[in-house]
Amino acid sequence: MRILVLADERSKFLYDYYEPERLKDIDLIISCGDLKPEYLSFFVTLCNVPLLYVRGNHDGIYEQTPPDGCICVEDDIYVYKGIRILGLGGSMEYIPGAKNQYTERQMRRRVQKLAFKLWRHRGFDILVSHAPAYHVNDLEDLPHRGFRIFRTLMEKYEPAFFFHGHVHSNYSRYFKRQDTFGKTTVINAYDHYIVEYPKDSPERP
Repeated sequence: MRILVLADERSKFLYDYYEPERLKDIDLIISCGDLKPEYLSFFVTLCNVPLLYVRGNHDGIYEQTPPDGCICVEDDIYVYKGIRILGLGGSMEYIPGAKNQYTERQMRRRVQKLAFKLWRHRGFDILVSHAPAYHVNDLEDLPHRGFRIFRTLMEKYEPAFFFHGHVHSNYSRYFKRQDTFGKTTVINAYDHYIVEYPKDSPERP
């Protein structure tokens, strides 16, 4: 299965210079947040595949104008063709009381409320968030610091992938597109990236 992951910035390559050929083999699209609703609706319409999303810290507009045709997987485990996808959007709280921002304790409580779903689905295969995990592709400043609970989730359930955004390529010269944490491949979805699931599946021409 070929998965297109998106986050943070409109992709000029895919959107401004759109060519159907570039997306013809995509089986699933996942947004990691901070993208306009009409941008997501564009892809779900033209690709005719499911588009799953979580909210970024700048996605307050989604409450009034959710992306048409797309599926929100916040605080849920969505199963697509046998792949269990866990969604936890938002970033670390840096403006008290702001929407889609959470303290470490608040994010931990969100995960605790998912205990039954995690038990019923026997874990998950892909973690989708906006923020990164603590000390895995994050930055030292509070707005871009990752959550420790994401490390706990990866240690306990060993998902194949962790997709996130929030850390842009121009924020640091140490930007990483791909990393590993235990048995999990961590992908920064900034702009766009395409992955094959499972990881050892052959690339399609």
